Amino acid sequence: MITSVFKKSTPLNFSLVVILMLVFFSIYQFQDLSWTNSVLLILKKGMLFCILLASIFITNFVVKKNGLSKDSAYTVFFYFLFLLFFPSLLENTNLIFSNFFILLALRRLISLQSLKASKEKIFDASLWIFLASLFHFWSIIFIILVFISIIFHVSRDYRNWFLPFIAFFTAAIIFLLYAAVFNVNVLEYVTRSVTMDFNIDYFTNNYQNAAFSIYATIALFFVVSMFATFSHRPQLLHVSFKKIVASFFIGIVIFLISSNKSNGLLLFTFAPLAIMATSHIEIVQLKLKQEIVLFVFILCSLFAFFSQL
Repeated sequence: MITSVFKKSTPLNFSLVVILMLVFFSIYQFQDLSWTNSVLLILKKGMLFCILLASIFITNFVVKKNGLSKDSAYTVFFYFLFLLFFPSLLENTNLIFSNFFILLALRRLISLQSLKASKEKIFDASLWIFLASLFHFWSIIFIILVFISIIFHVSRDYRNWFLPFIAFFTAAIIFLLYAAVFNVNVLEYVTRSVTMDFNIDYFTNNYQNAAFSIYATIALFFVVSMFATFSHRPQLLHVSFKKIVASFFIGIVIFLISSNKSNGLLLFTFAPLAIMATSHIEIVQLKLKQEIVLFVFILCSLFAFFSQL
């Protein structure tokens, strides 16, 4: 029953996800109504909601445009469910913006498969990644995915290898202009951002720990499923799926090394994991098995959300 709702991609499905997103976003935000006294804070909350929605639909665009799934709405639904696991990230402006720019970069890198306008795509993806690093520094590690994409598609043209460096200088100039206008101490900003912390002892309650453990279990399930069924997928899509898997593990690395650690840092893994989850649910299998997987997933996300309020 649940699978049949999202089996086809229709405006109704997307509207349902938007409504659900608005409901749960509001539930979390209305715990503390102090922000309603400021027009700027109200606009900020609205902007964060729009960016989160845009992130969901960019991920869906990547999937549809590059043939990574059938014509379903599973990807947007899975991304929404992953957001419920860690509700505290719904107010983390820096992570939301950084992840949004990373998704714009991923869109360009996956589309590199067509070999059309490859130089523009490499430059755009690199620039988005460097802009993302201004909001969360360690998202800069995603630049590895740019070089992986160059190796897969356009490694013979030596000029492609220089494009990420040109994008770096472009982003640096933008940042320096911003720092000059708003009187930002560049050295202090860089020093504060480039810090590492490998400790995973940040949990303030058992519910955060439980949500992390459940998410890790679900992630492991879908990653193992991806590896187990990889050889059965169309040869044309192998490189794209490899980049999706690589982006997931880069997201894990960012979570592991970032300071000021929180469950919200796993946001960088949501898009690739939503794509892998979609890929799993669309495998030819018993409908009952699909229903069980989706039902358990929904229950886990709802438990994680409401237990952390």
